[in-house]
Amino acid sequence: MVLVPKRIDNSQVVREVDPRSSRNLWALFLLVALLVGGLALYAWPNLQLRELELDEIRMSRDKEQLVEKNRKLRLEKASLEELRRIEEIATSDLGLREAPAERVVIIESPGVVAEGGQLARAGSGVEERQ
Repeated sequence: MVLVPKRIDNSQVVREVDPRSSRNLWALFLLVALLVGGLALYAWPNLQLRELELDEIRMSRDKEQLVEKNRKLRLEKASLEELRRIEEIATSDLGLREAPAERVVIIESPGVVAEGGQLARAGSGVEERQ
């Protein structure tokens, strides 16, 4: 009995490619591609739906903020249009004072003009109060 194995020279052996292994590899690739594609087609609408829901939440939050801002601006506008407040700002902040009575000119808005009537214009002989 010999314990030393015989040397075998395989350098002259030529391997042939098995066409079945290549075919099996392509079949496996196709199967994986179909599974991934099906999963993507299933998940895509759900992801889009979640994104749309998040957009809706963001937009409703923005709308609430804009409505609140609009309400505050309307209140501020109303307070700024108040005549007493305007007079107070004019006297305290701007240093304006009330005009003497002889310098005040009161202009009345004309009522409804009768047919054939005319409105007086400045410089047409109408006297102004001084």
